[in-house]
Amino acid sequence: MAASTALILAGIGISSLLCQWFAWRVRMPAILFLLAGGIIAGPVLGFLQPEEVFGDLLFPVISLAVAIILFEGSLTLRYDEIKGHGKMVRNLVPVGSIVTCAIGTLAARWILDVSWEVSLLFGAISVVTGPTVIAPLLRAVRPTAKLSNILRWEGIIIDPVGALLAVLVFEGIVSWGQGNVFGHSLYIFGKTLVVGFIIGAIAGYLNGQALRKHWLPQYLHNAGTLTFMLGVYAISNEMAHESGLLTVTVMGIWMANMKRVPIDSILEFKESLSVLLISALFIILAARVEFSAILNLGWGLVAVLACLMFIARPISIFLSSIGTSLNLREKLYLSWIAPRGIVAAAVSALFAFQLERLGYDGAETLVPLVFMLIITTVTLQSLTARPIAKLLGVKEPPAHGFLILGANPIARLIAQSLKKHEIPVMLSDTNWENVRQSRMENLPVYFGNPASEHAATHMDLTGIGNLLILSPYKQMNSLATYHFMDWFGDTSVFGLTEGDQDQKARLQTAGKVQRTRGIFDGVSYAKLASLVSQGYNVKTTQLSEEFSYQQFLEQYQQQALVLFIIDSKEHIHPVKDMESLEPEDDWVLISLVPPQPQKERDNNGNQNPDEQPDD
Repeated sequence: MAASTALILAGIGISSLLCQWFAWRVRMPAILFLLAGGIIAGPVLGFLQPEEVFGDLLFPVISLAVAIILFEGSLTLRYDEIKGHGKMVRNLVPVGSIVTCAIGTLAARWILDVSWEVSLLFGAISVVTGPTVIAPLLRAVRPTAKLSNILRWEGIIIDPVGALLAVLVFEGIVSWGQGNVFGHSLYIFGKTLVVGFIIGAIAGYLNGQALRKHWLPQYLHNAGTLTFMLGVYAISNEMAHESGLLTVTVMGIWMANMKRVPIDSILEFKESLSVLLISALFIILAARVEFSAILNLGWGLVAVLACLMFIARPISIFLSSIGTSLNLREKLYLSWIAPRGIVAAAVSALFAFQLERLGYDGAETLVPLVFMLIITTVTLQSLTARPIAKLLGVKEPPAHGFLILGANPIARLIAQSLKKHEIPVMLSDTNWENVRQSRMENLPVYFGNPASEHAATHMDLTGIGNLLILSPYKQMNSLATYHFMDWFGDTSVFGLTEGDQDQKARLQTAGKVQRTRGIFDGVSYAKLASLVSQGYNVKTTQLSEEFSYQQFLEQYQQQALVLFIIDSKEHIHPVKDMESLEPEDDWVLISLVPPQPQKERDNNGNQNPDEQPDD
């Protein structure tokens, strides 16, 4: 018996959720499992036939979903970020785009003998990597900070830039195909560009003004922006055929670079939208892939993929690295890592659909080509990235740094102390004043929710493998605890006592979260804040045979609170219980000590030379 439409739609939603969950568990890009789920539901089992389920709505649904993806991606393209992440990233975006597009185009044309239009579009689409596939890979592999930053920012920047390139190429192909003569084709293409850029800029400015001047209430920011963007997309398409994707891309870039426009909440809204809409989209797209189309490409498909992975990418890296400090091992590693992601899959499916309707020869080869590029690069590079990093010696040592939830005064004092011991730190807070003060003190800080998808993409956690919760916000504390217990492990999340152990069960936090709490001798955030307000400060003490732990306690009249110990192997450990603490003579203590303590003196009456203030 044929399944009902409602059952099929529900099945798409459940399948997308399962794929996202499984990707989270195995720490691999979700797109790989979404595509696999769509292939199983479509060509393998025959459960999902998108044309039959959606009918005439299939093309509009795909179009609107791709518009949302491109708009969200373009919201992350800030000009100051392009300038601020090194010569390699600045070179790699234009040079890599040109080299990859050119080699991809020629390989598809000469090896597979598809039309120049389809070959050029494939070359443009193959440029895009994207943060959705790079970020999970970097978290799992942990290459050096230099390589992580290059790959991460390349993915963030190339996402909207590559999408814009693909849109421009597509607009040019369609414009040329609609004109009988060169002049008319050029007119249509020019009209598309003018409409796309002008309408996109005007829409971006108006929407930015509406958000900046609070013309909309806060609860309508996300829904209003999304609705307005979709409306602009449709109007732009009516004014100039297929100009809508260019319009929404320009609109997003314009909003991203306006000052004082609150777009962070819009980016966070995309996280829920991606699970509900974008995840389902890729199952639908994959269900339309036909095995026969892949098999028809034959060994030519393998040759094209090899050209992109083993020729285009290394050439892009070695050309872009001219004049940089990258060594050969680092260049080789960068040459291997370039998985394709969400934008490539979405744009290829939409453009192939449109080219088929316009009657272009070989348009049906675009989707299997791009999908096999995604599956091959994500699978192969995810499985081999770690051993290759070890082989080339570009893998970070075990992560011993701390992500500190909270950028309040006590958190900043502790971060400064850890930083002086060359222990990586990253602060995170939703309070702008705390963030501003941290930046003034030259501390790395992320403004926003550290458990968000935006943080997973933009927050640099290189060298960091522990979470230290020093925040007064209980709900945020619990959310971050659950999130980073999965990332770092149960034994690498540390929190303060929150004072709810004696409350009724319904008012307590979960037992799993309670087990992470109780460091710093069981003090609460309120107690720590009170001590700091009384003038307590963080100091470092080197223990020795001449100055023991007992002498340290006596020095501060039992009022010092030991926060961390650094053992003889230079491993750092947060202190949970001072009564059971038995540090050895060559250990280092990082402590919160009272103001104007009684001076330590050695046997000659001099101040203890091993005491170092961290202020």
